[in-house]
Amino acid sequence: MDDVRIDLITEDEAGELLTVRRAAFVTEAQLYGDPNLPALTQSLTELEADLQRPNVVTLGAWLGHRLVGSIRVELEAERANLGRLAVVPDLQGRGIGTQLLMAVLQYLPERTREVWVFTGQDSKQNLALYAKHGYEHQYDQHTGDLTYAYLRRILGEDGDGEDAAGLAGMPGSAG
Repeated sequence: MDDVRIDLITEDEAGELLTVRRAAFVTEAQLYGDPNLPALTQSLTELEADLQRPNVVTLGAWLGHRLVGSIRVELEAERANLGRLAVVPDLQGRGIGTQLLMAVLQYLPERTREVWVFTGQDSKQNLALYAKHGYEHQYDQHTGDLTYAYLRRILGEDGDGEDAAGLAGMPGSAG
């Protein structure tokens, strides 16, 4: 969607973010028969604390004044860990998730060399989205009744034209 604006989420928008995540993750909870997914059980206080962490960048996608999607990035050394990619149910499948996934790159510190993401092994749409954008399956991890697939994308060294070099100093960068 061309009229979507991607920007940093502030603590003032935490309540709206919590609502978007819960709406988006209900389908995952139904798929796995587990209403206790972390995205659904996180409290507003916990979310506000997460938004204040210096090594976490949370981006939102806005359509007009409405928050319609988000993604969270945790930065550690040369690695970025993506999580909580969420798009409101009525707008899923329209490219907003892709826009968020691509926007993350400009917020990574220059030293970032790889980006990791995990999703449920049965989340076929998520797996297809990540694969389409250069993420390769690395391993599976079993947690209780769930199996998570972990995927990785190497930045800058494989000729994909997408790297974090020169992005230090961009808004939200930690490096």
